[in-house]
Amino acid sequence: MQGKLKLRRRTLMLIAAIVVGAVALLLLMGRPPICTCGTIKLWEGAVNSAGNSQHIADWYSFSHIIHGFIFCALSWWLLRSWLRTDTRLALSVMIEAGWELLENSPLIIDRYRTATLAFGYSGDSVLNSMSDIAMMAAGFLFALKMPARVTVAVAVGFELMTLYTIRDNLTLNVLMLTWPIEAVKTWQAGG
Repeated sequence: MQGKLKLRRRTLMLIAAIVVGAVALLLLMGRPPICTCGTIKLWEGAVNSAGNSQHIADWYSFSHIIHGFIFCALSWWLLRSWLRTDTRLALSVMIEAGWELLENSPLIIDRYRTATLAFGYSGDSVLNSMSDIAMMAAGFLFALKMPARVTVAVAVGFELMTLYTIRDNLTLNVLMLTWPIEAVKTWQAGG
């Protein structure tokens, strides 16, 4: 896209308010602030562990970066005539924060448990949710500065890397949440 971003003070305040609001709502929903193990890790590489989605980054962080790529592209395509770039970033933060709230609701947690391999999934820590929002923002800013072909290549690379490494990625995550396929679930389980 190679666009310019000038963050106005009021947009920064709006983004901060969205993030603080998301933290407050996640805490009200009973989400733990950090991993219940009592530690904070920069990276949790074990997908089928109690620490997954509890620390700063994990394999699903790549999906949130791709969210940023997608939000940047869609907002540029649909809203660039009406909204400044910083406002489109704030809108993207709001959408991602909304997803974090929905993702940590009993509805989606139960859906993950029944439709995917996330049998023991209990939701994200607040720290992980905030990191997911930051990953999306980083993806948005990357897509804003890089040529579209570079962003697409990085997204495909992330998808292939996580597919190979953990047998999951954003594409399969969306597929299995919306239209579960038993053969995919079996393959993801290593069968």
